[in-house]
Amino acid sequence: MLLKNELKQQYINVNSPSALSCFTDALYALLYKCIKNGYKSIVFVCIGTDRSTGDSLGPLIGYKIQNIKYKNVHVFGNLETPVHAKNLDEIMKHVFEKFEKPYVIAIDACLGRMEHVGYLTIGEGSIKPGSGVNKNLAPVGNAYVTGIVNFGGFMDFLVLQNTRLSIVMKMADLVSIGIRYVLWEIERNPEISPILHGFYS
Repeated sequence: MLLKNELKQQYINVNSPSALSCFTDALYALLYKCIKNGYKSIVFVCIGTDRSTGDSLGPLIGYKIQNIKYKNVHVFGNLETPVHAKNLDEIMKHVFEKFEKPYVIAIDACLGRMEHVGYLTIGEGSIKPGSGVNKNLAPVGNAYVTGIVNFGGFMDFLVLQNTRLSIVMKMADLVSIGIRYVLWEIERNPEISPILHGFYS
């Protein structure tokens, strides 16, 4: 996975005491901006597979947020029905055909430098899933959340297969809790809450 656009990218150490507040502040700012720019729905596309520990971050997050009940918030990708290389294009086509002005947040695991392992990145722009393991997929997302689950550069496929589940679970817990909290915050703000339920001024 490579970042296509690193505009306003933020790194968050999941082991930091301030990790959750940093993540929720960044996600709230992204969603506030998207709502102000006229997007009508929020779509989380959780990319990855349950067959590889390191690549299971997306499906785990999707599993943890799949029961969110807002009319205009949608989640694709979980442990039972993952979004991966073989169905990603089809899923994205469905998103843009079915939902009005969707703001897509792509969620994926990635490999990075040793000193960044255990960090989340969040920012505006798209990601190119699968590039770390030689998959040529179209860029995805208006914004992204990625988890740097291990270091890359040599035999990346095996590195993903041998990633510790503990780091992936810690990231999945933080991101899923953060998403739920931010949506709750949006619901409490009458200026922007209509996006959740489909009532626009």
